[in-house]
Amino acid sequence: MIITVKVKTRSSKREIRKSENENTFEVHTNEPATENRANLDVIKLVAEYFKVSKGQVNIKSGLKSKNKIIIISEN
Repeated sequence: MIITVKVKTRSSKREIRKSENENTFEVHTNEPATENRANLDVIKLVAEYFKVSKGQVNIKSGLKSKNKIIIISEN
């Protein structure tokens, strides 16, 4: 599965909200966008949301952007 996320860093809440589009999500993390901390938290939140392991979640593009494309593998 491929999803698109928009990340909001340093948020007061840690949550995922589904947007109107089927595969688009808004991810709120309280981590800063430094030292890859926000990306690691996004992976953790997405894994929890889809009930998969963190190893099944991979950021395909947007490592240094708020807009990311994430691949969730089935195995």
